[in-house]
Amino acid sequence: MAVSNRLKNQHLLWRAGFGPMAENAAALDTVSSKDLWKLLEKTSAKKPDKIEVAQNLADGLYKGIMDVAQMQNPETKREQQKKRREQSRDDLKNLNILWLEEMINSEAQLREKMSLFWHGHFACRVINSYFQQELLQIIRENALGNFKDLLIAVSKSPSMLQFLNNQQNKKKKPNENFAREVMELFTMGRGNYTENDVKEAARAFTGWGYNLSGEFEFRKNQHDTNSKTVLGKTGNFDGDDVLNLLLEQKQTAKFITKKIYKYFVNEKVDDEKVEWLSSRFYKNDYDIKKLMEDIFTADWFYEEKNIGTKIKSPIELLAGIRRLLPMEMENDQSQLLFQKTLGQILFYPPNVAGWAGGKTWIDSSSLMLRLRIPQILTANDVMDIQPKADDDVQMGMMEAGAKKLKDAVKGGTAKTDWELVAKIFEQTPREKLLQKITATVLQTKAHVSDTLLEKYLNNASRENFTKSAIVNLMSTPEYQLC
Repeated sequence: MAVSNRLKNQHLLWRAGFGPMAENAAALDTVSSKDLWKLLEKTSAKKPDKIEVAQNLADGLYKGIMDVAQMQNPETKREQQKKRREQSRDDLKNLNILWLEEMINSEAQLREKMSLFWHGHFACRVINSYFQQELLQIIRENALGNFKDLLIAVSKSPSMLQFLNNQQNKKKKPNENFAREVMELFTMGRGNYTENDVKEAARAFTGWGYNLSGEFEFRKNQHDTNSKTVLGKTGNFDGDDVLNLLLEQKQTAKFITKKIYKYFVNEKVDDEKVEWLSSRFYKNDYDIKKLMEDIFTADWFYEEKNIGTKIKSPIELLAGIRRLLPMEMENDQSQLLFQKTLGQILFYPPNVAGWAGGKTWIDSSSLMLRLRIPQILTANDVMDIQPKADDDVQMGMMEAGAKKLKDAVKGGTAKTDWELVAKIFEQTPREKLLQKITATVLQTKAHVSDTLLEKYLNNASRENFTKSAIVNLMSTPEYQLC
């Protein structure tokens, strides 16, 4: 297919952000991709406001620790600890919802999309809401900055030091967990270092920890001051030295670039492109924004083989629906339930390697729910004009999580601003309306035939036609791709 200007721009918005927004979707036919990229850069340039759910660690944790320390009654101590964990979990839910809203509504689309990528790259699962909040701010502030700064700041964050057990890393009794993951997952990738490199690096990271105020602290008396040999170099290295040694390796630039290519361009890696990009990333001293510019302004990025080939993550799916269909949410819990049932809860990665992505997002049960989400969200307005569910297609089964979800959000979960959506298509003549809606909603060449689709659409009015066309198209397997 000839790649239209609209398709190119939507491709850029889906990959460098969370898809087109109702307010700007109409303009995508005429603006150039280069100008759109400049706009994405500009709107993501300023420092992000902090998303805050916990004021400070002193109130939330330190006083709690002091109180607990003074308590002799083990039962009271257990009760206090339980309450603190519950409060942190509630705060994490709020942090999740607030960040998701930022992804949907912020004009800094590029920054938030890059932040979501780094959130998976630096996967961290701790229940402490203050630690997670501070780590998220580090990621959002450095998402388009310098990878070196980002790596050092994340490595020194109490959240990561706790998650990877470096608080327990002391001289004569080194804990290798942190050093291993820094090499395997954050910088070089497996197979590019030896077990001895991990052992020696772990000694260099001894003494790295955090204090009761939740700040990084280097505890000199717990640091191994003897000589270490890491990646062929010998010296009295500390943690900063090891991170610098890792950044000196061209393999680190290659590992990061390849991961970014798979996430933003195509799961099928073009080794030649990655070689070129990583070489420039290394020469540009790990400038993340320049790397993304190299990708998003390249002609090859807009080739047909890269468009509509990526399976949307649950967060991309939810954010994308809500950007094109502006909604006033009536039930925030539904957002968390969707994430849980679809397998991507912000701040709860499945393991230290983060979410695998790609085809792992889809199985028979999650696909069933994915196809239902547009209808569940817009039920107040559009559910009455949907065709009856055919149980043969459902195979007599409804995924348990989806049933629970449906019960939780019964009666619709959002109020959609359909007037704003209608404005996208106000210049489109009626006979071309379905074609234009399809081109706006889907990124794929293949889709349900117009003839078949027409059978399920509400022709009572132009507005009803538009509503039913969008919701039905969003409920197809093709909408799962971007």
